[in-house]
Amino acid sequence: MQSKYKRIMLKLSGEALAGEKGAGIDFVTVNTIAEQIKKVVELGVGVCVVVGGGNIWRGREGEGMDRTTADYMGMLATVINALALQDSLENIGVDTRVQTAIEMREVAEPFIRRRAMRHLEKERVVIFAAGTGNPYFSTDTTAALRAAEIEADVILLAKKVDGVYDSDPKKNPNAKKFQKLNYIEILDNGLGVMDSTATSLCMDNKIPIIVFGLDKPDNIIKVLCGEAIGTFVGNI
Repeated sequence: MQSKYKRIMLKLSGEALAGEKGAGIDFVTVNTIAEQIKKVVELGVGVCVVVGGGNIWRGREGEGMDRTTADYMGMLATVINALALQDSLENIGVDTRVQTAIEMREVAEPFIRRRAMRHLEKERVVIFAAGTGNPYFSTDTTAALRAAEIEADVILLAKKVDGVYDSDPKKNPNAKKFQKLNYIEILDNGLGVMDSTATSLCMDNKIPIIVFGLDKPDNIIKVLCGEAIGTFVGNI
């Protein structure tokens, strides 16, 4: 088994960590994800992870709240998820570091690009938390930004849905799944892959995106080895 990529950015939504619970952290799900990441590391692939925080807090839930405050709360939620994933990875022998865009030295390293690159050289998994450290930017944008900074070959966008559809497959049983898309199609049609800032960053830096579901075991490995699951977004 051989990976097509040498270094990946894995973007996990907060909802993915909640599993069937729908909110909070489902540790059975987290442990399953950690086992998949371990297999990727064993293939000799450098792994970076960005986690969302939607299972704990979403900024839009703070109706009437100052947007900046709500966004900072969301950033802190991603740190909780990052620490949970780090703990799960280290319990199965995967050396892991969490780096945060907001300094909190007692629990994680501050984000320093050179240090992150050094961790990758030592085959450590690096989890980026607290978004970009700025309000008004999503964790999708964080994934695109960090992927460019650490020179990732691809962004793996792990979701509860198994790809990109022309409408919500949960509401429309006839929704059409796309196999391949280019960045402009995502932007022009407002397809819910990543937000427009993140998509534009990927387009400008020529970073492909693969959107796939975490519903089946070893999907991350299957994507890395070139199996045609999910939706490929890039220059096609």
